[in-house]
Formats: sequence, C-alpha cells, structure tokens
Amino acid sequence: MKTNLFLKSVSAGAIAVAMAAPTAYAQTDGDDDVIVVTATRRAETVQDVPINIAAIGGAQIEEQGFDELSDVLAYVPGINIVDRGGRQGNPIIVRGLNADALGSGDGNNDGGGTVATYLGEIPVYIDLKLNDLERVEVLLGPQGTLYGAGTLGGAIRYIPKKPDFEASTLSVRSELYQYEEADDLSTDVGFTFNTVVADNFAIRGSFDFRNDSGFIDYPFVVLEPGVSNPDPDFSDPADVAANLSPQEDVNSEETYSGRIAARWQPIDAIDATLSYYFQRTDIGGRQISSARSTVPAGKYESGKRVEEPNQIQNELIALEVIADLGFAELTSATGYSRFEDDGQRDQTDLLITLEYSYESFPTFTAFTREKGLEERINQEVRLVSKHDGPFSWIIGGFYNELETANFSAEYTPGYADFAGFDRPDDLEYFSQFHSYLEETAFFGEVSLELFERLTLTAGGRTYDYELETYDAVDFPLFDPGFVALTVDQIKNIDTSPNQSDDGTLFKFNASYEVNSDLLVYATVSEGYRIGASNGIATCDDFDPMAPVMQGACALEPGQAFGPGPNDISDRDETQFGPDQTTNYEIGVKSQLLDNTLTLNGAVYYIEWTDPQVSSATVNASLPITVNADGAESRGAEISAAWRPIPALNLRGSFSHVETELTAPVPDLVRSITPPGFGTAFFDGEKGDRLPGSPENQFSLFASYKQPFLDNTLTYNFGYAWQDDILTTTGGKGGSLTLDSYGIANGSVVYDAGSWKGSLFVNNLFDEYAETGVIGNSLYNQTIAGANVRTFATHVAAPRTIGVRFTYDFNLD
Repeated sequence: MKTNLFLKSVSAGAIAVAMAAPTAYAQTDGDDDVIVVTATRRAETVQDVPINIAAIGGAQIEEQGFDELSDVLAYVPGINIVDRGGRQGNPIIVRGLNADALGSGDGNNDGGGTVATYLGEIPVYIDLKLNDLERVEVLLGPQGTLYGAGTLGGAIRYIPKKPDFEASTLSVRSELYQYEEADDLSTDVGFTFNTVVADNFAIRGSFDFRNDSGFIDYPFVVLEPGVSNPDPDFSDPADVAANLSPQEDVNSEETYSGRIAARWQPIDAIDATLSYYFQRTDIGGRQISSARSTVPAGKYESGKRVEEPNQIQNELIALEVIADLGFAELTSATGYSRFEDDGQRDQTDLLITLEYSYESFPTFTAFTREKGLEERINQEVRLVSKHDGPFSWIIGGFYNELETANFSAEYTPGYADFAGFDRPDDLEYFSQFHSYLEETAFFGEVSLELFERLTLTAGGRTYDYELETYDAVDFPLFDPGFVALTVDQIKNIDTSPNQSDDGTLFKFNASYEVNSDLLVYATVSEGYRIGASNGIATCDDFDPMAPVMQGACALEPGQAFGPGPNDISDRDETQFGPDQTTNYEIGVKSQLLDNTLTLNGAVYYIEWTDPQVSSATVNASLPITVNADGAESRGAEISAAWRPIPALNLRGSFSHVETELTAPVPDLVRSITPPGFGTAFFDGEKGDRLPGSPENQFSLFASYKQPFLDNTLTYNFGYAWQDDILTTTGGKGGSLTLDSYGIANGSVVYDAGSWKGSLFVNNLFDEYAETGVIGNSLYNQTIAGANVRTFATHVAAPRTIGVRFTYDFNLD
C-alpha cells in the first residue's frame, strides 16, 4: 500500500491539469460521427429509434478511458452495477429491478439475471474488456419481441468492429498506471490488426494483456491453515509474526483477452463473419474492506485468513451470416460459448456461525475450493423486411441449450484429527450440481406507418423451456470412504426433470414524429425470466434420533425440519419459478438550438409479478432464491448532449427511481439474533423499498479541444454520482445502508493523427466509496477467541494516475 516514485512524480501535475479540464466529445446528430445503432434490427440513429436506448461509440469509449462495463454504465441513466471487483460477477440492475440482498456474489455468472447481454449477435454474459468495439448499446425495458434471449428489464450489446475490406491496418496501445494504495505499477498493452486478403475477404484480430497490481492488502493470512493461530494477540508483533503472513495488493488481476474474426462476402448479397473470442482472468483476491469488522483492518485491508484467488475463463465461437433476399434481410447467428471458473475462498466465518463448535479447535481455519463449467449453444434466425410501403416486419426464432456442472468442497485443515475423524484430506463438506436447460422461442414485430408521422408497432413472443437438474450434498467427515468427483464426472451424471413452462408475451408501441427534430413515443411491453433450481440437495426426512441432522440442505413444501408442531416448511427451498414484468413507458427525443442540443427523456411504470428474491434455507442458512407475490418500479430518466461552441461538448444524465414490494413476503430477509448466530427471518412488507439501486443518480461530462503544436489537445472531465443504497429489502435485519458517493475522472489527450498520448486521473478526489456489502454488524462477535469477520464492504478503486499511448499504422 505504499506510493512509489511514479505516482508521486505525476500526481501534482496531473491533478492540476485534470481539474482545469472539461471532457468528452458529445456525439449528436450535428456531429460527423453520429452513432448508428441496430437495436431495432435496422440501422438507425439513436434519435430515430422510438425506444429508450443509450449508445456509447468506440470513440467515446477511448475518449473517456472506459475499460469495463461498470465504467460505461456510470454515465447511463436508469441502470447501475453493484461493483464487487473482478473476482465474481457484478449484478446489473435496470430501473431498480432487484430484490436480492447485496452479498459476496460467489458463483454469480449471469449479471443478476434481469438483463440480457449480447456479444455481437450471441447472448452470453461476460464482463468484457472494452477493446476494439464499434459501440456498446444499452436498451432499457423488455426486448423479447426483438431479441432471441428473453429479457426482464433490458439488454446490453457489445458490438465489435468487423473485419474491413478497405485497408490493412495495425494499431498498438499501451497503458501505465498506479493506484494510490498500491506498491507496484499496473500495465495494459495490446494491438489490433486488420488484413485485407482479397476484395471480399478480410481478417481482423486483437490481443490485450492487462496486469493490474491490485490495491487491497490481506494482512491476516495465516502461515499454515490448521496450525497457525488466526487470532493472535494483534497488539503483540511477535505473536502476529509467528502466526500470520501478510500479503499486499492481493486483488490483483491478470487478463488475457482477444478476438480473431474472418469476414467473407462471396457475393454482394451475402456477408459472413466467423469469430473466436477468449478472455482469461486470474484474480488474486476480493476487492473488500474489513474496516467495519472485528479485526484491526484499514480501509483497503481484508480480514480474510486465506488468500482467495479465482480464475475465470470465457470462450465464444460465433458464426454470423447476413443474406440480402431483396424483400428482406436474413440473419443467422450461431454460437458456442464456454465458461469455467476455479477459485478458493475463506469459509471460516460461515462454519463458526453454524454454531457446531468448530471454534473449539484453537487454530481453526477453513477454506472452500469451488470449480464450475457452463457450456451453451445458441441459434437465432431472423428475417427483417426491406420492401417499401407502410408495413414493415420482423420475425425470428431462437434456440438455447445450457449445461452447467459445478462443485463446492469445504476443507477444515487439522480439524478431522482434532475431532477424532478418519479424514486425512480434511474434506468436511462436498456439494455437486448438474443442470440442463433447453429453451425455444419465436418472436416478431409488425409496424404500420400512418400519415407519414405516426407509426404503430405490435410485437409478440412465444416461449417454452424445460429444466433438468441433479444435486447432492455429502459430509465426508462421517464417511471415510467418500471420494470427491471432478466437474467432468458430475457432468456425466444423469439429470431429472425439475421444471418447465411456456407462455406468450406482447409489446405495443406508438411513435409520432412531430417534426424532424422531435419524436414522442409510448410503449407497453412484457418481459420474462425463467426459473431454475437453487442447486441444493433436498433434505432427508427429519429424524431426531439420526446421528447426523439434516444439515446443509433445502426443504420441500410441507417437510419437517424440527420436532415442534410448527417446524414445517411452508415454501419450496429447492427451486424457484419464473417471473414477469409489464413495462409502461412514455418518452421524448428532441434536438434543439440548430441541432447543437440533444435532449431525451422518459417516464415509466413497471409491474413485477412473482419477482425472484433472495432468501436462505432454514437449515444452515444457505442462500437461495424464492418467488414473492409482486413489486413495482416507477421513475424518470433524462439525458442531454450540447455543443455550445465547436470546441466544447457537454453531456449529462439524471435518473430517479422508486421501487417497492406490493405485497408481503414471509421470511424474506435473513439475519441473526446475537449473542450467537441463531437465524432470524424478517418479513418483507408492502411498501418496502427494494435493495441494490440508488433512488437518484446523475453524471456530467465535458470536453474542450484546442489547437496545439499543429495538432489537437483535448481536456476531459467526468463526474458520476449516486444516492445511498439499501442492501436488504426495507433495510431490514440490521443491514448497512451504503452512503452516496461521486467519482470524478479527468484526462488530457494529445492527438497527433497517427498517434495519441494521454495523461489521466481516475477518482480524482480520492473518494472512499463502499459499493457493496457482505453481512452486517450483528456478525461482529468473538466466540471462544475466534473473531468472526463476516462483515465487509466492497470498495471502489482509490485515486489512479496513469498514461495511455496509441499508434495507428496503415499497412497498404
């Protein structure tokens, strides 16, 4: 956590320049680089599309120094990301559609599930590094009548640059930066090439390597789990040194990412692109602070006892074929994607809070090894009309096949020998899960243009899915002969039917072009999300005489979990059903002041039926998802872009959202009842605010250009602010409310045509921001000398100062 010479030497100058700078190039219809989007499956400008959409072009991504999706969404109204760092998935929340309490996010690989993410034409969730992209499109509201993957609240599309038939080029890029709290420098280097093989055949490729130092220290890592005391006398340096092995900047990240694409146009009417994407990330640990816990940790220090690395690998093979049939354009998108993760995490606190007396072992430290695999096959076929006349239409079909297999293995080093078990590997708990999902859908829209200004659109979607699962839980301490399975072995276990569903969704839209600079629209649309298994084995029948109680398992409705007459489960903990939204929206898009000012806005109301909400099992308090009766969201969004003079561009956005339950939800929020860790459930009540989203958020961005040494110097400044966030529904169960915060970024860019150099500062004012939470202060207890360290917060990166450089070569 030391600051070296690099950061000291550039800090003062960079801050002074950045504070003097406005930033960013407002891309309006008055600009030469108007962003054209394909959100409605036709090429149109953002201002011509009668839906709520934000488009961030490749130039803006480079201009503002966006590296990841969370950077982009901070400047998009109506959507936010709970930033938990790179070790696990970060939930994307659209218009407040989230009822899950904030937590660790371990095992998350769907972005929260309310948003569909696309890479090109293929639906796949990946927190993609933003290199060599044409643009990112963010669509708010359900999009199931236009897209194959069903969406509950919206869609995000990464649109990569296609191979170009015009010129062979090479672009190299590099970045050098340092966090205020880091010891070492971080680097990001890469290149993109485009090779014209023939007039109708080109290859484009890119590769990037990011070596991020990290900035979170782990000063409480034990020298040897099960041997070293994780709770020495922290005031005695000798005792600390004898038991702990402090680690610095543990949340490091090494990411290899790239793409190779071949584009062939055998005739003018056919355009085919075959692409391979890969991204492998090695994360050293969590991006958390344990300053609120029971150990003497600083703001950028974790209280965990073991290191918590995770390796995440994504691959995608995609074939996109576009055929011009004259009367319509046919698009076929075929994809195969693969996701793997392999991680380790500290499990000590969970096992202590189960109150099974693990803490009686004086040097008790536990960790979990988790490994998972997801394989997905997608096929989407879409036909879009091209003929003249008042009618236009879109029709498509979609097939999705997803197979998942994973395991979680808990180890308690030294405990088996201490407690008299015959288990040399100290494997204490092993859960396994295998699922197979098959989903089909047909979708389409028909539009009718009346009086040249009024357009009416009706859309529909019919869907069907079947889910099969297998899950099991074992306690190897009681079974010396138990042999843990690999992911591949688990994948070969047969699955059984779990749930299925089918149905129909609708959309209606009316848009009216008042004049060439003013468009108003109204939309009613339905969204849908499938159900799934909770991935936890069903409990055995309760037997008070059994040597092992039900343990970590899920109850079925009507199943007993105790000897009392009321110890009967009134819900299904093994699975959860689908949920649905109905979105009502009115919007306006306008251009004013001779097209120098773009002003767009929307108001909406969303009914959320059977929302999927987080809860916990009665036994062992394992996290699960259940269905509530209903919730709602209502709000407004505004975005603007203004160029008052040619050299100055201004952008801004604001959103307000109010979300709440519309019916009671029994046992919604899980907490504990100190002293001790007995489980307590709190009912959700009608009117309770939903967690995870700020009620208000805004962003400002400015850019100013001036001539300098026969080239261009650009000053950029951006600021994104968000309101406080509840971390559980209604703020119940002793939960923490995250404070509001704002992050400012600045940069100065020198553009010499073929090359660019920039100096940037992120988090200019070094704001300490807590972005997520694990547990709450009720867990701050010491049991038999063991400090429970469950309570922690995710934190944003401290001030970061760096330089970027790009150089473009024309190889023709």
